[in-house]
Amino acid sequence: MRSPPPSKSPTRGASLLTERRHEVLPFTVIGVACVLAGGLVAAATAPAPTEHATWAAAYLVLVGGLAQAGLGLGQAMFTTRTSTPVVAVQVVGWNLGNALVLVGTLLGTTVLVDLGGALLLVTLGLLTRGLAPARLRPLDGARRWCLYGYRLLMLILLVSIPIGLVLARAPT
Repeated sequence: MRSPPPSKSPTRGASLLTERRHEVLPFTVIGVACVLAGGLVAAATAPAPTEHATWAAAYLVLVGGLAQAGLGLGQAMFTTRTSTPVVAVQVVGWNLGNALVLVGTLLGTTVLVDLGGALLLVTLGLLTRGLAPARLRPLDGARRWCLYGYRLLMLILLVSIPIGLVLARAPT
């Protein structure tokens, strides 16, 4: 007797991301754009690198790009459904905060850096609400480890944002 042909339906994770693309896409698309922008900044300033240009390239790639994509993906995978207006506030808050930090750092205006950092922390607080036990999805063993990675990303950001605000005041 023949076994049935393999199913062509998407895997559980892919299906979940398709269902919740309104949560993933804004973070991911803007995150990828930030990674590309960081690469362009690095390439454009490579012949004569400056401290600010190097920092801006790294910031765009790591915080604007990778962290943002990870936050959106983690929220979609591990929490209960997040409404579109809340996702919009999170995306705008994260990106406006990053823009203020970048512009404030490049202009040497610590008040902009502080405003941006505060906005990033508030936005991270909105994202962290989804980690309350009542809002988490049930997870199996492998996905539970991925959740630990998502929590670690949030912890790293919660610790590094205030550190960055202190370093922004350090004399260059």
